[in-house]
Amino acid sequence: MHPTAARLAERLAERGLEIEVRRLSDSARTAALAAAALEVEVGQIVKSLVFLRHDEPVVILCAGDRRVDASRLALSPAPADRVRAVTGFSIGGIPPLGHDVDLPTTVDESLRRFDTVWAAAGTPHDVFAVGTEALIAAIPGAVVAEVS
Repeated sequence: MHPTAARLAERLAERGLEIEVRRLSDSARTAALAAAALEVEVGQIVKSLVFLRHDEPVVILCAGDRRVDASRLALSPAPADRVRAVTGFSIGGIPPLGHDVDLPTTVDESLRRFDTVWAAAGTPHDVFAVGTEALIAAIPGAVVAEVS
């Protein structure tokens, strides 16, 4: 297992969320690529996106078949260096939780269409499956809302 994915698995276990990391042979940098590799619906892929609201980083967990309405939510994309600084992960491999700093997180309510979703495990090649409700429960202060 990649050391970054192993570090994430340890962090999540500390929160009571046991995951099994799956390494993909091809990159899962996009929701479509990940869904194709896993043979699941694109909507089951959790996009972990970091935005800025009043210069403060926030995480939006968006279904792979949806787009975040950043203007409606008063958000702007965070620069890659800031994303790495606050999460500890690079764009393309950002997990939905287990970041270096706990960030305010909004979860796309449309993810609840699925019992199980898939998310990045810290690298573009590592992913994990998790029950949708278990994921939401494991994120301190998570808000579930319409993001698109």
